[in-house]
Amino acid sequence: MKNLKPIVIFGESIFPGESKTINLEIARLHTTTKLNIPIIVRRSKIEGPVVLFSAGIHGDEINGVEIVRQLISKKINRPKIGTIICIPIINMYGFVNKSREFPDGRDLNRVFPGNKTGSLASRFAFHILTEIMPIVEYAVDFHAGGASRFNAPQIRLSPNNADLKILADVFNAPFTLYSKNITGSFRNAAEKLNVKMLLFEGGKSLDINTAIAEEGVKGVKRLLSHLGMLDPKQIPDKQKKATIYIEKSGWIRAKCSGLFQDYNSIGAFVKKGTVLGIITDPFGKFERKVKAPNDGYVINANHSPIVYEGDAIYHISNMAEN
Repeated sequence: MKNLKPIVIFGESIFPGESKTINLEIARLHTTTKLNIPIIVRRSKIEGPVVLFSAGIHGDEINGVEIVRQLISKKINRPKIGTIICIPIINMYGFVNKSREFPDGRDLNRVFPGNKTGSLASRFAFHILTEIMPIVEYAVDFHAGGASRFNAPQIRLSPNNADLKILADVFNAPFTLYSKNITGSFRNAAEKLNVKMLLFEGGKSLDINTAIAEEGVKGVKRLLSHLGMLDPKQIPDKQKKATIYIEKSGWIRAKCSGLFQDYNSIGAFVKKGTVLGIITDPFGKFERKVKAPNDGYVINANHSPIVYEGDAIYHISNMAEN
């Protein structure tokens, strides 16, 4: 059955079977240079779900940008049915400056639903929420660990949401964490609009990791296949072992300042007492081992070579269920 009705985004009509790139401009740079945010829309001639894949809400989280780029370059965003919207870089301002924040110093992922007459970040959040999200049914927002903290590939979803759990099972990232929605976040605003949004975390800021990108792309293909949207020319990757659900976890913090060496246990299951890394001083006076406080999966590791007392250096689960 064909759907002859166009969808409209920022005043641009996209008809069934049509592809269009909408160049969104909210505000120019301080040099008056135009700064466009491309929104890439592809519609099938057959009606179906509308799915959004977005990244770069924090401008320094480039690994997510790479995942969405691959969806476009590999033509995974050509739907068999329905519509796929890709926004590789939401926070283009931060991306240009290699910065997490908007030029006004605000975290875009803390100002939703935004305000039409508010700060620059708030205005942008308002336009995204009012112009794009009302037509979206499913979404995956791609993120990376902040600063030098490297996240194992994981899906995050709010607890007690059966629909999202089904989608997380289908996406089948190595890990799935139950994580409450944060006030002001894109995910929280999407849920209030009844958009089924998964949040993907993987890698670290200002870095592209091919293994993380591969996990993201594979998950998207499985999700689109589940929704009946995957182009027949694309072959969905088979499910490997089921995602590991993590309900409780905690941070290990540095007990002293110094030079930090990580022993690369990210994603691994470790036993209590396993040495995860060491902290040393620059002058050869001490070496202090960082040990796992309990059995669990290491889902985040700090890759910074210098740490201070109290810095979060590992995130480890303390209860996991399949």
